[in-house]
Order: sequence, then C-alpha cells, then structure tokens
Amino acid sequence: MSLNTPLAAQGIETRAKIYANLGTAPLVEHALTNGEGRLSKHGPLVVDTGRFTGRSVKDKFVVRDATTEDTINWGKINQPMSAEHFANLKTDFMEALKDQETLYVADLFGGSQPEYRVNVRVITQLAWHSLFVRTLLVRPTEEELAGFDPEYTIINLPSFKADPERHGSRSDTMIAVSFTEKLILIANTEYSGEMKKGVFGLLNYLLPEQGVMPMHCSANVGADGKTAIFFGLSGTGKTTLSADASRTLIGDDEHGWSDDAVFNFEGGCYAKMINLSEEGEPEIYATTRMFGTILENVAMDEDTREIDFTDTSKTENTRGAYPIDFIPNTSEKNLGPVPSNVIMLTADAFGVLPPISRLTPDQAMYYFLSGYTAKVAGTEIGVTEPEATFSTCFGAPFMPRHPSVYGNLLKERIAKGGVQCWLVNTGWTGGKYGTGSRMPIKATRALLNAALDGSLNDVEFRKDENFGFEVPVAVPGVDTTILDPRATWSDKEEYDSTAQKLVQLFVDNFADFEAHVDEGVRKAAPTAA
Repeated sequence: MSLNTPLAAQGIETRAKIYANLGTAPLVEHALTNGEGRLSKHGPLVVDTGRFTGRSVKDKFVVRDATTEDTINWGKINQPMSAEHFANLKTDFMEALKDQETLYVADLFGGSQPEYRVNVRVITQLAWHSLFVRTLLVRPTEEELAGFDPEYTIINLPSFKADPERHGSRSDTMIAVSFTEKLILIANTEYSGEMKKGVFGLLNYLLPEQGVMPMHCSANVGADGKTAIFFGLSGTGKTTLSADASRTLIGDDEHGWSDDAVFNFEGGCYAKMINLSEEGEPEIYATTRMFGTILENVAMDEDTREIDFTDTSKTENTRGAYPIDFIPNTSEKNLGPVPSNVIMLTADAFGVLPPISRLTPDQAMYYFLSGYTAKVAGTEIGVTEPEATFSTCFGAPFMPRHPSVYGNLLKERIAKGGVQCWLVNTGWTGGKYGTGSRMPIKATRALLNAALDGSLNDVEFRKDENFGFEVPVAVPGVDTTILDPRATWSDKEEYDSTAQKLVQLFVDNFADFEAHVDEGVRKAAPTAA
C-alpha cells in the first residue's frame, strides 16, 4: 500500500524497500523470512528482544527547549536533553536510514476517541516491531489511511548505537523525545514496549491541556452500562481483573477520561505471561494459541514448539501482545461511558492493607499520587524483605507533567461525576511476604463484584485505625476474618509495628506533594503513631 504522505515529504531519504501498512500475515511472514522469530505450535510468533527485556528508563531523554522548559516535570524520570544533542542524533538517524535495505512503515492512531487521537507514523527496521506497534495502537480503516498525514513520528533503529559525547546519551542506547519536532528516536534496543510507552507519554503530555485525564489503567463496562477503571502497577492484577468475561473490556493499560467517555489509547493488549495458566486466566491464555499474537522472551521447546510460561531463565517480564478483540466481549469502539467506579490496585507485600477499602475524593487523590505497591523478596537482587514502591499516578515513568496536574484532574472528575473510589489489595494476608499467603483471587473478585454492582455500599463499614479509610466489616460470600488484616496475623504486635512502618513510608513519600495539594488531601494521609 502506498503512503499518503511519502517519507521524502518528511525529509527522510532512503534507498530501502518500503513496506507500508502491511497486515498481520505478511508481517509474520517477513519476520520469519528475516529470522526475527519462530512460530510456536499454536500459531503465535515467538521473539527474543536480546539483552533488553524491559524499558531502558535511564536512557530516555526529553529535549529541553522553549516548548518544554516550563511544562515538563524535570528530574530523574524526565531527563533533559539539549536541542543541540537532539539535532546531532536526528542527523545521524537520517544518515542511518539512507543505507537501510528494508524499512517497515505503519500509520496508526494513538487514542480511540476521534476528537483526542493523534496520528502517529512508526518506522522500524524489524518486521515484528511493525507487527507489534500495529497490534498495540489503533489501526485506521483503509479510507482513513488514504488521507493519513502523520503528526508525530517514531523511528526505531535497534542497529543504531548512540554516542554519549555527540548525542548526550548515558550509553549507546537512547530513547529521545522532541515535542517541538514531534519526533521520537529509539536506538539500540529491541524491546518493543519503548514504542508503546512512547505514544503513551506523548498523549500524557498533550491531553491535559484539552481537559482530558490520561491514565495508566485498564477499563471495562458492566451489563448495567457502568464503567470501572483499574489503576495499578505491574503485578497488581490490572490486566487479569479487567479481563472479566461478564464485563465488556475497553482496554487493559492506557486510557483517557474525557467529558463524555473513557477511551482506550490502544487497539491491543500487552500482558505479562509469566506463570500464565488456562485455569487462572482463561481469556488471556487463549490468546497464546492464536495466530497474530506475539510472545516476547517466553521459553519454547525447539522440537515440539510448546511454550513454557513458568520458565524465568530469560526474564520474569515475559510478554504477550495481541489485538484486543482476541479477548471475548470487547468494546467495538474501544470506549465506554465515564466511570462510576475507580479501583486502585496494590499488591501489599507487607500484609497490612485490607482486601478492599472505600475512599473519599481526597483520599483517592492521596493514594493516586502515592501510587503504592510493594516488591517481594527474591524478585530483584538484594531484595530480602518486602520493599515499598511508590510510582506517582500509578505510572510515574510515563507522566511528563507534574503529578499534581494529573492528580487534580482525577479529583475534579471524581467530584464532578460522583464517582465511587476503592483501594484493593491483591497482595498478602495473614502476614507479610514469606509468612502470609497471597490474597485469594476468588475473594478479590467477590469484593470487586460487590463494589461494582453497588451492593458493597449497603454493608457496615469501620474506619481503619492506621489509614483512616473505610473497610467493610462483613460481606456476603467472603470470609469475614480476611477483611480485618490484623485478625489474620498470629502476632498482633508485629502487625502493629509493620503497619506503622508502612504508614511512615507513605508519609515520607508524600512530603514532595504536600505543597501542591489542598488541606483536604493533606488530611487524608495515614496517621503515624
């Protein structure tokens, strides 16, 4: 298919053969022919991303210029890059493009609500990268492609090595974003998530100026037509809990909340595959037996081509990318009504938080800005005890603006729509990690269902003595003991000291935000003894 806007019109010269907007089957064929991947027994394309099995957070930079000087929250996450260094990098990228033999071009939308979507062109060296980004973003119709003009462009060259002196990089890997030139350059990494999160960061920068709340969350709609959104960091159950066969899935990762809709930024899902089972997550498991799914860094038997989801020899961050309609009962337009419920998921490895708590709007903003979850011992070198992780807005690495921008947008929308907010702990009960056990998913689902159908509002609540939010005393079909974390611990004094330790971690973390929030949010903080 020819491009409505040729590469030459963007100042890109190349002798490469251009493959534009290829479909799934041709891209899989190209990937196999190029030696980029192999087919598994049941049809998915299995690829290896080399030494990078996750995002290169420390190698991502944003150009600091007149456009961004006062709008970016500069720091460890949004690292500044000079316009001169970016100009050098762009020049060298353009030179590298001239000598490519093959390039794949995909013209796609970031965002499903037409009023707020952006046109994104993605140029890749690898066929499977083009398949990935075509799977994850929103695919235009043929008619839309015929009139497609790119607003933003991503160029992904894994073979390009950045030069720290010439390009201002930290290493030979670099992800460089220029909002002025509307260009993202990705060098020396095959990890596909850099493209996906590049578009997410772009929308997170653009949408607040239009009054739209960008969110790192999943979303679905019940039979009653009411939308729920699920915030949560990796490993908290965001994808699993939103892929509920009884509800219509809007999306599993990135959304916008406008005046009249919650809309998916994407057209696909990017789920963790580690320890995936048919029994535990049947909808997601089914996608791993479909042609068109991409499996990243999963172990596969070379003879039988069977997948082993328990194998962590390569990485624990094994991933599967698949079109959203591979999940049964998905939204046809990738959007739904504005939310009635907001769920914030946390995997509390300290075993302190209740399985579900009801939040006021001020508390919701407090816990949203905190973005708490916990790492467990053994998942990272040197982690021997549960370790608190605070990722602002449940997505700090993707938020270019100050966190208060997103927090205030959320609080305004919650108040405007009378939205009910809940904090759900999918982590540990009966003790911290190593002593207690993982929260039963059956109990989590029962509590979530009660919250979403409104019946949870009819039960008796108590005020948590440490955190101040409301906790149900008894819920039909759920073991009453599990609702009171202290009651599940054999050593009550150890629970009390662990709870106070977690309270203090929250208080210390929130110190950076106190000057940017009002008195109501400051009073929503947990109470240290």
